[in-house]
Amino acid sequence: MLKGRKSLPPLDHLLAFQVTGKTGSFTSASKELNISESSISRKVKLLEQHYGVQLFNRGHRSISITPEGFELLSSVSQAIDILREASSRLLEKESSGSITLAATNSVASLWIMPRLNNFQAVNPNLNIAIVSSDDDAECMAESNDLVILRGNGNWPNFHSELLFGETVFPVCSPDFLANNPDVTSKKYIENMDLIDVASSHLEWMNWTTWLKSHHLNSPQSSMRTIVNTYPLAVQAAVDGLGVALGWQHLVDRYLESGKLLCPLGDKHVKTSDGYYLLVPKNAKSSKERDVVRNWLLQISRESEKTFSNIKIKRPYLKSVS
Repeated sequence: MLKGRKSLPPLDHLLAFQVTGKTGSFTSASKELNISESSISRKVKLLEQHYGVQLFNRGHRSISITPEGFELLSSVSQAIDILREASSRLLEKESSGSITLAATNSVASLWIMPRLNNFQAVNPNLNIAIVSSDDDAECMAESNDLVILRGNGNWPNFHSELLFGETVFPVCSPDFLANNPDVTSKKYIENMDLIDVASSHLEWMNWTTWLKSHHLNSPQSSMRTIVNTYPLAVQAAVDGLGVALGWQHLVDRYLESGKLLCPLGDKHVKTSDGYYLLVPKNAKSSKERDVVRNWLLQISRESEKTFSNIKIKRPYLKSVS
């Protein structure tokens, strides 16, 4: 037995190696596995360190497999094929009553979960297993039947359908508004207690980018409450800790109930991105998946109508100067 070293490396390292060996490049493996090229390269490097041998010769713009790599590739490919077949057989047995839906933390917590009980009441024999993660690679794993991600609609190995666009506006609690009446004026918003989200997704909107789009200054660090997930930011706003950014569709039920208000009325930022429903291109046909897909598209349309009604009913959503 090897001392100080596990005999088996992580499966994702073996998978990255196997696909790289099959395709002949880190770039092609990256596209097939839907993870970054640097991540593929890192996993292969860790596998080489595990075995203490070089598996690929790396040139300036190309790689070639070494004799040791070729010997390992044959065994790894057979083992992965066996695992895939066993997994497929097991999933086929369980697929009749369960669909796995992966989504970002915000969509899973604020948009799907409040509506899930209604779905199960109508579809008692069909269960939805929710995977909540802000890691795109985790959401796009092979084990997930449907995925909801933010982006521009372009995911190479997935069919995508727009669920809703991205419209962002400030929200706060009635108590915070009562104690901070200046929050209704755009020129004072940058000096308010602002609630922001720290995220590895640098492309996601935050207070700095929202204020900049309205030609306002970045918020002072001393005036911000920082949380690590968007649902926490919404709860902080409901609890009166400050002003958060509200995403249309994600905060609708809080606006409808009056737990949150829009202190700047219809002042908002609309981006070119949106939240998309993804289905793997190589997925087999599934009546259960189609039921869940159609439900998601339906509640997306209903959410749009709900927000339109809120804007009409709530006087605090009128334009402000």
